[in-house]
Amino acid sequence: MLITVTLRNVGTAAIAVGLLIAMLTLGTTTDRPFILAWLFVLIGLGLRLEAAVRARTQPDRGADH
Repeated sequence: MLITVTLRNVGTAAIAVGLLIAMLTLGTTTDRPFILAWLFVLIGLGLRLEAAVRARTQPDRGADH
């Protein structure tokens, strides 16, 4: 359960950082910041998907957790 929550939080943070990098570097003429931003976003999406798969395969612990 803790691994799933951690993966979800790190994935969300990676997506947020990637989008922030993209927004802050909109005025640049090079593509390098955007490549880094897309890498962060893709890594974040992968971590979120991993968390979703883990949450689906874990046994249900009840409604009170």
